[in-house]
Amino acid sequence: MLINSLSFFKSHWAVWKLVGLTFRQTKWTQLYIVYSLMLNLFVSIGFPLHLGLSVFRNKNLSDDVLNLTTFATCLACSLKTAIYAYNLDKVKQMEQLLSQLDLRIKSAAEKTIYKNLKAQLRNILYVFIGIYLPAGVFADLAFIFKAERSLMYPGWFPFDWLNSTRNFYIASAFQIAGVSFQLTQNYANDCFPAVMLCLISAHIKMLYVRFEQVGVDEAEDAEDQLEACITDHKRLLELFRTIESFMSLPMLIQFAVTGLNICTSIAGLLFFVTEPMTLTYLIFYSLGVPLQIFPTCYYGTDIELWFGKLHYAAFSCNWLAQSRSFKKKLMLFVERSLKRTVPMAGGMLTIHVSTFFSTLKFAYSLFTILIRMRN
Repeated sequence: MLINSLSFFKSHWAVWKLVGLTFRQTKWTQLYIVYSLMLNLFVSIGFPLHLGLSVFRNKNLSDDVLNLTTFATCLACSLKTAIYAYNLDKVKQMEQLLSQLDLRIKSAAEKTIYKNLKAQLRNILYVFIGIYLPAGVFADLAFIFKAERSLMYPGWFPFDWLNSTRNFYIASAFQIAGVSFQLTQNYANDCFPAVMLCLISAHIKMLYVRFEQVGVDEAEDAEDQLEACITDHKRLLELFRTIESFMSLPMLIQFAVTGLNICTSIAGLLFFVTEPMTLTYLIFYSLGVPLQIFPTCYYGTDIELWFGKLHYAAFSCNWLAQSRSFKKKLMLFVERSLKRTVPMAGGMLTIHVSTFFSTLKFAYSLFTILIRMRN
């Protein structure tokens, strides 16, 4: 079996290259920088800006709801992309650590875990395709089947698009290109942290298996095996801290935007929107928004669980028959492994399943406030 964890990041690097973030790794640096600046000026900045200038300034509440949810999502996407661009060098550090950990995969049990890992990562990909594809399709259908001339998303333009066919096509093309570009950015923004946390979780499980085998084979030096496992643990902690610093602020932004968008999209469904296609779009949108953060929260919980189990694996090895030096090193490792290790968003919220449900509760609280204001 070919062991190469870096192969799981090919699609992310392709997206980062497409959206203009990898100018440090390209041969045509100056030309690529111009491409990146123009693209991000018109889309990463221009697209949320043209939506933001129209917030609460539309003809009806239906357009206000659609405008607000889209603006919040696009603004969050642009902010997360800017943060990831600033920290993109950390991805190379993570890849180096993963390559070192891949070299340690030797036993049949570890290879089975790696095989199952491929299936898990494929499921993550299916989740994100299931989020973006229906929302994108129904957004297009809602735009196509509108009875009168209107844009895909309510927004401001410095020209009259309503009474000019040419200007209408220019505005529509800008919105279609902009939302496609932002969906592409969001794929890398939301999928990469989930994939990385899934990989770390799998490598912790492999380390658990390795610890259990320490001292079992008398032909190998048990203390050398223990030291190699402790080194793996250090690498995993370094990898964990690197991905935590990489996604900390973007995840905090995503939690806040998720709560707001769930609230506004459900309010739009129940009270404001009447067009069938727009209703269908909001249904898929309100389901898709929380699913954006669920895989990351799930694997954040899984990492905490498996890091917390490592001391059981340490005492499952053949430690009774080992030297005093071995036992001292084992005890030091156990003491370190007892410390809670869970990813944090902005240093305030744990990236955990409990935070996922807290975000849903936050959305419900906002919704109840909105109902009271409406009454």
